[in-house]
Parts: sequence; structure tokens; C-alpha cells
Amino acid sequence: MFSKFLTSALFAGAVAGLIAGLLQLVFVQPVLLHAELYESGELLHFGGDLVTAHPILPGFDAVRDGLSLIFTMLTYTGYALILVAVMSVAEGRGARIDGRIGMMWGIAGFVTFHLAPAFTLAPEVPGVAAAEISARQIWWFSTVAAAGVALWLITFAHSWALRGLAVVLLAAPHLIGAPEPDSFTGSVPPEIAALFAARALGVGLAAWVLLGAFAGYFWRREAAQGTASVGA
Repeated sequence: MFSKFLTSALFAGAVAGLIAGLLQLVFVQPVLLHAELYESGELLHFGGDLVTAHPILPGFDAVRDGLSLIFTMLTYTGYALILVAVMSVAEGRGARIDGRIGMMWGIAGFVTFHLAPAFTLAPEVPGVAAAEISARQIWWFSTVAAAGVALWLITFAHSWALRGLAVVLLAAPHLIGAPEPDSFTGSVPPEIAALFAARALGVGLAAWVLLGAFAGYFWRREAAQGTASVGA
């Protein structure tokens, strides 16, 4: 059982993380590098002179981009360990797990770890105003935990009272509100900040759908191989 769990998570996390890392390099990193030009003062917006929206950005850096890929693969491997653990519990309750159903689990993971926090605390580029980081981290982890429990209750609870609790858990962090800075300042144009948030969420959705599909596929394959070995 442990071998099945570990193999499914490692393979799914590595493959999905690699694809997510490549998507980030193509779509998200250029936006970050653009924002850093404003953060450093190399570019200024809302001044007297027009500023190009298409500056020359640093090219491929083997060390930086390679480390970014490795970190993303490790991150999604951690996500995969959580996802496969929850899948195994669900299977024990009678749920079927395979690649197709795994995609739905991936969407649930995206909602839990990305969409739910971003509904109030959007992904931020460098150079924008933000509240104290520890307060934001506490709010983020609380929101993720609440969203995860809520989705589990919506899926598996048989009581309307528990489903009502799920709605409360989903809404509560946003009704309370995320920590905000005392004033809104920053050197980055809002168009860049909006593009970064949109692309970060888009890549996150694609990565989680793939992660769920791979996790479900490898989980089902390992189960089939285990059954074949027992039969032999």
C-alpha cells in the first residue's frame, strides 16, 4: 500500500511539476521579469514620458530557470502526496479513482490551494503594496484548510447541516477578509499585476488538472499491477 501511494505521488508530481514549470517559464516568468524592471526603477510608469509595454527582457538562464523547474517539480510532488493521500481515503469510502476522475480531484485541489485564497488575496507581482507576510500566511493557510474541508463535506457528507457548514467554511475567510496594507502604493502598472494574476491562476488550473489525471492514472495502474502480482 505504501509503495503504491509513494509511486503514484512521485510520478504524478514529477510529471505535472515539470509541465507546470515549463508553462510558468513561458507565460508567467516574463510578466515577473517585466514587473521587476519597475520594482528596480529601471522603468517608470505614469510619468511624463511614454514607457514601452514590450521591453527587452533577460533571456534563458540555465541556472535560474533550471532551479525554477526543480523547485516547481518538488512543489507539485508535495501537492501530489497530499492529493494521493486524500484519494486513498476516498477509495476506502467506496470512491473510484482513475485518470478521468482524477481530473475532478485536480480541479478540487486547484480550488483549494489557488482559487479560494486568490478570491480575496490575489497573486502579487514584486513591487506592489502588501500586508505583513506572516499575517498573510496565516490567512492563506486558514483559507486553504477551510476550503479543503468544505469540498470534502460537499462531496461526501450526507447531512444538509454538514453541507451548510461547508458553505460557511468557504465564505468565512472572505467575509473576515485578508490582511491588507495600510495604503496602496507600488511601482508596477496595474495591467501587469492583473496579467500576472490571470496567468498564475491559469497555469495553476492546468497543472492541477494534469496532476489529478496523472495521480489517478498511476494509482489505478499500481493497483492493477498489484492485483496481477497477487493473481500470479
